[in-house]
Amino acid sequence: MSILKKRFTNKQLIVGIGSALIDILAHEEEDFLERTGAIKGGMTLVDKDFIEHTLSKITNQPSLVPGGSACNTIVGIGKLGGNARFVGKCGEGSMGNFFKCGLEKHNVEPALFMSSLPTGRVLSIITPDAQRSMFTYLGASSETKPDEISVGCFDNAAIVHIEGYLMFNKDLILAALNAAKAAGALVSLDLASFTVVEESKDILDQLIKEYVDILIANEDEARVFTGFSDEIKAVEALSKQVKIAVLKVGERGSYISSRGKIIKIDPQKTGPAVDTTGAGDLWASGFLFGLVNGYSLEKCGELGSACGWEVCRVIGAQIPEEGWERIKKLLE
Repeated sequence: MSILKKRFTNKQLIVGIGSALIDILAHEEEDFLERTGAIKGGMTLVDKDFIEHTLSKITNQPSLVPGGSACNTIVGIGKLGGNARFVGKCGEGSMGNFFKCGLEKHNVEPALFMSSLPTGRVLSIITPDAQRSMFTYLGASSETKPDEISVGCFDNAAIVHIEGYLMFNKDLILAALNAAKAAGALVSLDLASFTVVEESKDILDQLIKEYVDILIANEDEARVFTGFSDEIKAVEALSKQVKIAVLKVGERGSYISSRGKIIKIDPQKTGPAVDTTGAGDLWASGFLFGLVNGYSLEKCGELGSACGWEVCRVIGAQIPEEGWERIKKLLE
């Protein structure tokens, strides 16, 4: 039984807040990263012209899907049959409508603010090793104002899931954290990228100590944040100030730490990864869905692992229906 089950007796809504972005997915060779200045496995903030200039250099036709870290997680929860809402800001044009319709299609309640700026976008360069390196133009999402984030955004939420990219705007993430706590929700924070952790060290410790209940990180993020490369030491350090800490270690699985106990979750892998875009985001989908439904931490981790693996079998961060059918067998 989940240690949080009693808290979720009457609340099962999970609300994500983050950047409303369109993912542009392009396959290229390793040398493309060097020619464009991409940080392998990382994220670089750029302007719209940079995205368009880089797109002019790609050799393969890209695909477009609604995206953004927290959005990917919330869409996954909606696909699992969960109660899901996404809070963000997008443009008023066709891309914004594309984003909104994508949420509704996947059983997610849109709570979107609108802007005259174009909807943000992420150019993900996928190399043959299935790693993705990202250039991000925040666009309309960068105009989200702290005073737009009210307690009502998180009304009836059991968990508010916040993407680490919001740490680039200290006032905005503080507004989200305070509103989430005022709404009586637990706060889940995904550290998002090792580059985010590097640039947010001055505020990260304080935010986690004061607000965060569930902390999610991959091995690169954890190493930068804790200083430990050893997996056990890293997850122990992550868990010091939160109720639950998660360390994702790719094809080796994951660790969950809570109340001094560390649980090792084995990976679910049956073949080579095609693309790691959204793997961590979808891991969080399964894990958080499991928590609000009262599953044990072991079961939550297994569900997260299944979601994370299924998304690695396809291009982009959207699992096809046959993948969801395999995942839902774990719920039977």
